[in-house]
Amino acid sequence: MRTKTIAAGAGAAGLLGLGLYLAVPASAADPAPSASPTAHPGHPGHPGKGHPFRRARALHGVHGEATVQRRDGFHLATWQRGKITSVSSGGVTVSSVDGVSWTWTADDKTRVRKDGDKSTLKALAAGDQVLVAGERTGNTRTARLIRVPRHR
Repeated sequence: MRTKTIAAGAGAAGLLGLGLYLAVPASAADPAPSASPTAHPGHPGHPGKGHPFRRARALHGVHGEATVQRRDGFHLATWQRGKITSVSSGGVTVSSVDGVSWTWTADDKTRVRKDGDKSTLKALAAGDQVLVAGERTGNTRTARLIRVPRHR
């Protein structure tokens, strides 16, 4: 029971980090925002510092969602890890190991990283293992980041 409690707490912390990763850049309307009293530069879960998905990866998370609040209201941050089943000019479809399949829309704000480098949607292929993070509005998931990890 204690292991499940620890895993649940760590999973919640990972989702909080993901929510902050997605929420903070979008809420910064001022090009030179002032520091927040709750921000901890250098903390691994802090946007722009360290790797925001490190904790979720360590927990072997497959997919998830979290409601985050920004200045303009509430948003649904969502993420998925799995294998690309199809790629189009407008996005990707990803299937997780538990059978969940989500289609992600890509736009000009979507960042693609492949093997540690900047990449493009065209460089992705069916069969690539990916981590996708973005937002869901209704039934539409919009990718903000599509990451293909380095091959080991």
